[in-house]
Amino acid sequence: MPTARKRTKPLAPRKRAAPPGAALADAIEATLADGKAEDVTRIDLAGKTSIADFMIVASGRSGRQVAALADRLLAMLKERGQKRVPIEGLAGGDWILVDAGDVIVHLFRPEIRARYNLEKMWGAAFGDEPAPELE
Repeated sequence: MPTARKRTKPLAPRKRAAPPGAALADAIEATLADGKAEDVTRIDLAGKTSIADFMIVASGRSGRQVAALADRLLAMLKERGQKRVPIEGLAGGDWILVDAGDVIVHLFRPEIRARYNLEKMWGAAFGDEPAPELE
């Protein structure tokens, strides 16, 4: 006599755990929104590169606003307990890079952002978009 098989529920797909930098990326985006940053874009780098979990790219309307966004971001990171935050380009205000550890932040004036088009470059690196053409 055959034995009856117990029916089991199909396994639900596993949810991918949020990368360690997800909460930090959320806080950075909120800080940039408070500073009226424009065109804030988050690029997920988790599992694709070891430099960071996320890259955030945002624009300010002027060099002064870009520098103010960077200052606001540095203050928020200090409040969160980050003692040392490497930053490049603060004096110029055209393109500022903030290395927040698990999140890399690029702040641009719009015309500089359009010239370098990091979103397209990083998308192409992971096969998401075609590579940009160089001038």
